[in-house]
Amino acid sequence: MAIFKGAGVAIVTPMTETGAVNYDKLAEIIDYQIENQTDSIVICGTTGEASTLTHEEHLEAIRFTVEKVNKRIPVIAGTGSNCTETAIYLSTEAEKSGADGLLIVTPYYNKATQAGLIEHYTMIAKSVDLPIIMYNVPGRTGCNILPQTAVTLAKNVENIVGIKEATGNISQCAKLMSLAEGCIDMYSGNDDQIVPIMSLGGCGVISVLSNIAPKNTHDIVAKYLEGDVAGSLKLQLEAIELIDALFCEVNPIPVKHAMNLMGMEVGPLRRPLSPMEPANLEKLKNAMKNYGLL
Repeated sequence: MAIFKGAGVAIVTPMTETGAVNYDKLAEIIDYQIENQTDSIVICGTTGEASTLTHEEHLEAIRFTVEKVNKRIPVIAGTGSNCTETAIYLSTEAEKSGADGLLIVTPYYNKATQAGLIEHYTMIAKSVDLPIIMYNVPGRTGCNILPQTAVTLAKNVENIVGIKEATGNISQCAKLMSLAEGCIDMYSGNDDQIVPIMSLGGCGVISVLSNIAPKNTHDIVAKYLEGDVAGSLKLQLEAIELIDALFCEVNPIPVKHAMNLMGMEVGPLRRPLSPMEPANLEKLKNAMKNYGLL
């Protein structure tokens, strides 16, 4: 059974002006997400700037989120690392904190072989009892989980149950699902490909867009699951300009700016991420106005 079906928000990590994690604001945006029908909170992923959190901050953010959500919806903790032992440490600690599942990105920079990926994920999975979603985003990591590798893991490791596909390669997604024969849950990792991924048997999205448009993102998936493909497609296409703007600079730069423009006050980015270029900021503002957010 899927950890969740629908739209999970890859939630930002709010910061104070001094750069500390702003837990009061995190509590506010968690409630905002749940009130607007988000189906899962994904904490400490790429959008959450996990790569610049200390281990202590990372684990406290997970613990805080689990406590704040209080079982209203599933909490999935990002616990991946390019070091297998570090990923095991973060994963076991997240399990102790009460997370409902784990999102584990491929090892970045190291560029593991497919055999290395099988060993990496198997070792992490055996260290916990929680269900695991693999995160395949080669544009960031330089490492691609090939379809046969993903299926081998899902068929041979009981708690590896899903994959967040952010390759952008629909042909690869189709190949994966044809080999899987139902053994793996696939989530879109790209907001502009929710409907295409659903059409291949996907069960939702782990979304950046949900940070600023949670109800609409939820509805894209919900309508598709209800059989209203035309309604789902309409919402998907209406969001394309905004989605493009949210990725005109590296995520999460634009989405944090967007949330601040909406008055959410999620604070600054951690270096090396920097403020948006003026031209791109105007593009984002225009897209938000056209979508009705400003």
